[in-house]
Amino acid sequence: MKKIFITGANGQLGRAVNARYANHKEIELINTDVAELDITNVEAVLNMIREVQPYAIINCAAHTAVDACETDEDNAYRINAIGARNLSIAAGQTGAKMMHISTDYVFAGDAKKPYTEFDMPNPQSAYGRTKLAGELFVKEFTDRHFIIRTAWLYGDGKNFVKTMLRLSEEHDEISVVNDQVGSPTSTRVLTDIIDRLLWTDNYGTFHGTCEGVCSWADFAEEIFRLAKKDTRVKRVTSAEYNAAANRPAYSVLDNYMLKLTTGYVADDWKIAIKEYIDRL
Repeated sequence: MKKIFITGANGQLGRAVNARYANHKEIELINTDVAELDITNVEAVLNMIREVQPYAIINCAAHTAVDACETDEDNAYRINAIGARNLSIAAGQTGAKMMHISTDYVFAGDAKKPYTEFDMPNPQSAYGRTKLAGELFVKEFTDRHFIIRTAWLYGDGKNFVKTMLRLSEEHDEISVVNDQVGSPTSTRVLTDIIDRLLWTDNYGTFHGTCEGVCSWADFAEEIFRLAKKDTRVKRVTSAEYNAAANRPAYSVLDNYMLKLTTGYVADDWKIAIKEYIDRL
């Protein structure tokens, strides 16, 4: 029986990991969220991980409120960087594998082609800076690590898809930014990637998103089309939207290392969102 220790178990990805392994006879899931474990407290983390002795830690916990991170960067560092550090120290001490989820926000977002794992990070927001710091701590404190950068994630929980569907019940037209492009990624695809790596010694940094590229406005239109909504999308610029934090204009990640080392090719974003809407 392999024990998998999950942080952020109540979030979108934590729920998806639970769904993935719920009926697996050889896996025992140890679920934690803020109520069970303060990952910013190194002693609490060390004590719990030493007691559990897990095969692997999957760190789904993060401060992901991008705009809030701008005004509360200290707290973002505590959760996104110190939390990752503490879990990695515990992983290193107990021999557990460390699976850490990161983000496209570690890049500047000014590229002309998809970012590979070999491109230099250059975050432009507090969220991106704190997530990159978390990556560096993981690399520093444990060799047996997987870092997966993902983007535009949606699953069971609060997300862009559900926000668009909710707003479509109230409005005939919704303004959505058209000058930020990326790859919408379902938690189902991301858990496929986690599962493909977790049982191997194929350690390192990976990108893990759906294939294909669209803008947020394109994504919204596809959501409404699949859900048979008549809501119109008004395409606006990021400047017009006026968010507190800088968003990457070009957020496309190339799953280069996954393809190179495992041959895995993720579903196109249109396939994944159709599957998700059908399930809803």
